[in-house]
Amino acid sequence: MELTGAEIVMKVLLENDVDTVFGYPGGAVLNIYDEIYKYSDKIHHITTCHEQGAAHAADGYARATGKTGVVFATSGPGATNLVTGIATAYLDSTPLVAITGNVATAFIGRDSFQEVDICGVTMPITKHNFMVKDVNKLADVLREAFRYARVGRPGPVLVDIPKDVQTAVADYEPLTKETSARKHKNGKKAFESALEIIKNSKKPFIYAGGGVVSGNASKELEKFADMLDAPIGTSMMGISGVSVDNPRYLGMTGMHGKYCSTRALAEADLIIAIGARFSDRATGNKKKFADGKKVIHIDIDPAEIGKNIPVYVSLIGDVKEVLIKLMGMLPEMNRPEWEAEVKEIRNCPDSRLEMEKGKLTPQAVIEAVNKNLKACNPIVTDVGQHQMWVAQYYKFKNPRTFLTSGGLGTMGFGLGAAIGAAIGTGKRTVLFTSDGGFHMNMNEMATIVSNNLPVTIIVLNNDALGMVRQWQTIFFEKRYSNTSLERKTDYVKLANAFGIQAEKVDSLDNMEKVIKKSVSGNGPFLVEVKIDPDERVLPMIPPNGTIHDIILR
Repeated sequence: MELTGAEIVMKVLLENDVDTVFGYPGGAVLNIYDEIYKYSDKIHHITTCHEQGAAHAADGYARATGKTGVVFATSGPGATNLVTGIATAYLDSTPLVAITGNVATAFIGRDSFQEVDICGVTMPITKHNFMVKDVNKLADVLREAFRYARVGRPGPVLVDIPKDVQTAVADYEPLTKETSARKHKNGKKAFESALEIIKNSKKPFIYAGGGVVSGNASKELEKFADMLDAPIGTSMMGISGVSVDNPRYLGMTGMHGKYCSTRALAEADLIIAIGARFSDRATGNKKKFADGKKVIHIDIDPAEIGKNIPVYVSLIGDVKEVLIKLMGMLPEMNRPEWEAEVKEIRNCPDSRLEMEKGKLTPQAVIEAVNKNLKACNPIVTDVGQHQMWVAQYYKFKNPRTFLTSGGLGTMGFGLGAAIGAAIGTGKRTVLFTSDGGFHMNMNEMATIVSNNLPVTIIVLNNDALGMVRQWQTIFFEKRYSNTSLERKTDYVKLANAFGIQAEKVDSLDNMEKVIKKSVSGNGPFLVEVKIDPDERVLPMIPPNGTIHDIILR
C-alpha cells in the first residue's frame, strides 16, 4: 500500500507495540502530528511543557516498563532541547527512540529557519542516529532504530526526518514480527575458567549493576548468590535489582554506599561484576580497588570489559542467559567463615549509621513514604543529596521501582521521569527532589495536572545546593560559593497555582499525616519539607579514596 512518510512513522510505531509517545509539536513535524491526531485511538501522545521534559518522560517510561520510550520534537531548538535527555538515557543504557523533524532536504545546509545538524550534535550520545532523505528507506530505518535501541546494551537512537520526506509517498509493507533470541558469545573455556576461579575463592562478592535490572535477571542473581554462598552489593543503578529482604543483600557500594557493602567488597578475594561498568563513584581509587582480588566481569557490552578495572575472566552476553549457563555448571558451595565475617561486618556499629531520631530528617521522611506505599510503586529522584538518601534508606523490593539519573547526574531529570513512570505503570509515583533540582524543570507540573497523574512530589528544601555545599564543607573550608540559594519560592502556593494540592511540613508533628495524605489520593500532590542545610550524606569516601579514607561522622 502507498503511504506518506508521516503515515509510515505511525505504522512502524505500531509494529513495535508503541502505545505512548511524549513530545512537543512544531513546524517541522506538523505532518507527523497530523497523523498522531488520526491515530489517537491507538497511540496516546503526552504534550509536555518542554522537550527536555518529554525526553526524560520517555526515559522514565522505558525504565519503569522495560519498553522502548519514544519522544518527538521539531527541528532546531526543539531537537536541541532533547540533548540532555538523550545523554541521560545514553549514560544509563535506556532504550529510547527520538524522532525529530527537519527542514526539507533542498534547504539542508543553507542555515534555514530552525535548521540544525541534530545528527552531528547527538552522535557522541546515541547508539546510532539517522537522517532519512529517501521516503522509500524510512520504514526500514525506523525498524532498525528500534532494533538498535533495545538489542544488546540498550540505548537511545535518533531518527531525523526532513519535512518533504514526511509528505512524500512510498510503498509500505507490514513487517512480520521477529523474536530476537538471547544469546551469549562465550566458548566453553571462558566458562571453565570462571568456574575454576569461583571454586578456588574463599571470599567472593557479587557486584550487581543496572544490567541486572534491564536484563530482568533479578531471580537468577539471587539464585546465583545462594549457590556461591556470597553476599551481594549493588551500584546505584543496580538498586532494586535485588530485594532488600534478601539476607545476602548488603546495599549499595561506593562513594555513598552502605559501610557493610563497601567493606565486604574491600575484604573479598573475588569480585563477580554483573551488568556493571565500574564507574569512578563506585570504585574510588581504581588502582587500589582490585588489589589482591580477581575479577570476573559479566556484561552484554564488550567495550566495558577492562575499560576501568582489569579482569581475569569476562563472560560477554545477556546477563540472564550467562547466569543460567554458569549456574548449570556450578555445584552448591558453602563458605561458613566468609559468611561469619560478613555477618560481623553487617552488625558492626559503623554499618548501622542513622540520622538523629526525634528530628525531622530526610531519613524520617523517606521511611514515612516507604511505610505508606506499596513495594510495586515507582520511586524517582532528581540528583543530589536527596538521591543518595533515597538510595540508602528506601527499602526497594521490586525491580524497576528505583528511577534515577546515574551516569550523567542530571538535575531536573525527576519530574519528567515521574510523568513517564506514572503513565507507563498506572501507579502512584513518588518523586523525591530538592529545591535545587526541582527549579530546573518544575514547569512540568502543568503536564502532571493536565493529565491528572498520580504523582507525589516531595521537595526536601534545605535552601541550598546540598551536595555541592557538602563538598564545600569538607574540601573547601566552608567557602559556600553560590550554593546557599535562599530562594523565596513558596512551594505550596506555586503548586496550587498549577492546580496541585500541596502542604508544607516543618516538624515531625504533622509529617506522617501529610505524607500519608499525599500518597493516598488519586491526583497529584506536593509536599515541601524543610530540612537542615547541614545534614550530610554519610558514609562518604572522598574522590579517588578507599575504604580506609571513609568519612562516617
